[in-house]
Amino acid sequence: MKRIPNTPIYCTANAVKSLKGQYQADWDFHVVKTGDSLPVGNGKELVFVEMAMIHWPDSMATYLTGDNILFSNDAFGQHYAASGLFNDEVDRSILLYEAMKYYANILSPLSDLIRRKLDEIAAMNLPIDVIATSHGILWRDNPAQIIEKYSQWCRAYRENQITIVYDTMWNGTRHLAEAIAEGILSADKDVVVKIYNISKSDQNDVLTEVFRSKAVLAGSPTHARGVLHSMAGFLYLVKDMKFKGKYAAAFGCHGWSGEGVGILNAMLDDAGFTRLGDGLKALWSPDDEARRKAFDFGAKFARDCAAAETAGA
Repeated sequence: MKRIPNTPIYCTANAVKSLKGQYQADWDFHVVKTGDSLPVGNGKELVFVEMAMIHWPDSMATYLTGDNILFSNDAFGQHYAASGLFNDEVDRSILLYEAMKYYANILSPLSDLIRRKLDEIAAMNLPIDVIATSHGILWRDNPAQIIEKYSQWCRAYRENQITIVYDTMWNGTRHLAEAIAEGILSADKDVVVKIYNISKSDQNDVLTEVFRSKAVLAGSPTHARGVLHSMAGFLYLVKDMKFKGKYAAAFGCHGWSGEGVGILNAMLDDAGFTRLGDGLKALWSPDDEARRKAFDFGAKFARDCAAAETAGA
């Protein structure tokens, strides 16, 4: 803008606040709102759609008539780069996973807003041949597919998956996690079970697995009458995502007073999970009996999940 100071800027009212606040400059702002349009020649127009909090207060999408391109800003994007620019030039399974990962880690707290915005865009009856995101791969081969995915993801999304997330000091809580997983599979052959040591995993990947799960088990040994900071921090992040419609339970080893499981229970409650039971504690390093109890705990958790789903259906 220092080089082209008289160039008009078309943006939302919130964008004016952001730009003035960031750059202390008063440029040629033209405030637009949903439904406003701007002729750009050759019979084409730019049609503006406010996208407040998807995912910034000043966000806006722009639709180009004639070419039927929706410049969607952050919506429908990914933190993903590939040699191909368009979705028909990249691996579809990787692309959909990266799109889900972006939604789970960035947009999930905004699901109610996204649901209403999708309805608003649908009501405009705009033919869309290309969805051009502000980052990531662009959608030109059946662009409606990513809109359909967002429509699913914004409605308390979950698959038939249970994710176990834990950290451990001397592998005791790890052994519990593995025995719990075996117990879950003994009671439900069809469920997908995934186990993650949060201190050795990318938290964005793990958060994506929590997003797609129907239930989560959180594990930590008791440490200084608390839980390991890795699990505490991860569950705080999970709380920020405002996931809905998911079940949970806690587990962990302890040597003395054993407050860890109770603290995990409180964090799971605070994050909005429906907790099934009071969790599982194991004194010291799990012996054969403790592992059997963990196995039984996993089997019961699987049955309780199935019963809760049936009751809520």
